[in-house]
Amino acid sequence: MSPQLYQEIVKAAVRTGHDPRLDSLLLRFHLETAARTGGALSLLLEDLDPDRLLITLREKGTQRDQPVSRTLMLALLDHAHERGVRDRTSPLLRFPDGRPLTRARHRRLWNRMRKHVKAVDEESISTHWLRHTTLTWVERNFGTAVAIAYAGHSQWNLWRGSTTIYVKASLEEVATALQALTGERHPLALVGSWTVETDDVHPLQEAER
Repeated sequence: MSPQLYQEIVKAAVRTGHDPRLDSLLLRFHLETAARTGGALSLLLEDLDPDRLLITLREKGTQRDQPVSRTLMLALLDHAHERGVRDRTSPLLRFPDGRPLTRARHRRLWNRMRKHVKAVDEESISTHWLRHTTLTWVERNFGTAVAIAYAGHSQWNLWRGSTTIYVKASLEEVATALQALTGERHPLALVGSWTVETDDVHPLQEAER
């Protein structure tokens, strides 16, 4: 997904929806974390670690710590406060009336985007496209092992081959990729290059220009 298409989707979502702040939060969340829909719906208030800029993602029977930018962390905390989430073991993402989100909320978002963004309809774009965009960028710039860890896949599930069985990326390497992707410093990132120069610009990098 090109930065231009992502921005077009965000603008259409904000312009046409009844809950623009939630729409923009969902789009940012899935693009930045490469989380599946289930990862968003299972996110709890207690899963946020503002000090280390980590969230806990639960997807397909697995659980992992995922680095996030300070921008996304603050947006998630603001959302929880605005929607009255007090119980730390309750779902974080909510409708305006306080009900937890359902998968239908994601479907309605993309059904609306199909009416307003031609490419969404023509290419059947969905949350999975946001995930694919980020994982492709991470793989190209930080390698297969980091992309596998970023995706939350088991070693042998995503990119098959004997090498990937033995190679595993650290949380710090994932945080380093996240730092380069968002252009925001992350406390767990490895010391070294602050940004990465690439021919393919990630949509979140373009947004910060």
